[in-house]
Amino acid sequence: MKSLRLSRPHAIMMVGLPGSGKSFFARQFAATFNAPYIDSLSIEAYAQDAEGAGAIITLVVGEIAKTNQTFIFEGNSDSRVRRAEFAKWARQLGYQPLFIWAQVDQATSRDRTAKSKIMSQTDFEQANRTFSAPHPDEKAIVISGKHTFASQAKVVLAHLSQETRSDTPLVVQQPHTPARPAGSRSIIIR
Repeated sequence: MKSLRLSRPHAIMMVGLPGSGKSFFARQFAATFNAPYIDSLSIEAYAQDAEGAGAIITLVVGEIAKTNQTFIFEGNSDSRVRRAEFAKWARQLGYQPLFIWAQVDQATSRDRTAKSKIMSQTDFEQANRTFSAPHPDEKAIVISGKHTFASQAKVVLAHLSQETRSDTPLVVQQPHTPARPAGSRSIIIR
């Protein structure tokens, strides 16, 4: 297990339709880099009601944010408004928000959802209708939900390393030219 050493901690939010591979990538990425992973659906499954689940999620994410460590969050990312709220909250706490959009075709997404039995066909269709794809201004990193974790991670890490390089100020050192001793003369040969 490695840790992510970034110039600024990131609050990573997974985006995509149910069955697109968000959870697969998030769990693997979190395990590989020893980063906290908050799966709001798992928390909601244990809570008594939606209000209680919301309070628990807020508490857990708030406590993790105090660590100034990059973390991955999955849930409530289906609309641009929710993603904007998450980004604003993350920036207020000194985090760099980052959206990772897992994409697959709708048929694959539907088949995976049906196979895993995480939601009914009706609920899937509702989620599909209400999903709002990230706007170009959100600068989401797009990964294919059909690719291997290694190729997905490579895309994300390339973005993070590029971002880290651009955050680091470029220091240009002037070449050192030794000072001439006082009284020495230059000889020019033509």
